[in-house]
Amino acid sequence: MMTHRLAVNQKRAARRATLSRAWSRFSAFASIATLTAAALLGTLCGTGTALAATPVPTANAATNPAATAKPKIVVLGDSLSAEYGLPRDTGWVALLRQRLASERIDYNVANASISGDTTSGGLTRLPLVMQRMQPSIVIIELGANDALRGVPLTTTDSNLRAIVAQIRKGGAKPVLIGMYVPPNYGADYTRDFHAIYERLAKELNVPLVPFLLAGLADKPELFQADQIHPTQQAQPLLLDNVWPTLKPLLGNRVRR
Repeated sequence: MMTHRLAVNQKRAARRATLSRAWSRFSAFASIATLTAAALLGTLCGTGTALAATPVPTANAATNPAATAKPKIVVLGDSLSAEYGLPRDTGWVALLRQRLASERIDYNVANASISGDTTSGGLTRLPLVMQRMQPSIVIIELGANDALRGVPLTTTDSNLRAIVAQIRKGGAKPVLIGMYVPPNYGADYTRDFHAIYERLAKELNVPLVPFLLAGLADKPELFQADQIHPTQQAQPLLLDNVWPTLKPLLGNRVRR
């Protein structure tokens, strides 16, 4: 029994060490957020050169009047939603578009996620996203990079509140995706960070996806080499984590 318990503890310790190293490497990606956000804003304004993680509207939406008349779901996220390290159109946001089509649910989907983005970055670019995309639903997947940069929890909380308020002011419904940070940040910080999402969901009456990566923590084979970003094979699981919260908001828009 003691031998088995020691082996389990050693495995858990190794896993924590791997996550700690991975998140240290991942922090380097956060430095590209400002450059990528500038390119994204240029794309939305019709100027500048788009980088890899720019919004991907449904095909022909700009030229098809019937398509533009559909309500739109916009994902405001970071690299977990921006297809970092994945082939184009294989991330969970692209799979969401496919699921809506397969179930004949009449929505467009646009991906306004950029790698390395923070809640501050999302808040800054949100007004232009709302103006140009005019979404009906905005899925907020932000916060992990705040932790990587040591942003105070009160700032993350305040930014997310402001994002929710702006979304509602624009006539859209917000959906919040909860996040966790690795255990090496300390038990108190890990608990308090995740509690931000639960508290905001309750206080602001916002639908909450508890954790985008639920079910993946003990499956290292479903992560890329950095042990942070899920692989292409994991993307359907991410969508399955989002779908139960999102689907009730879609209403009765099934095509006949």
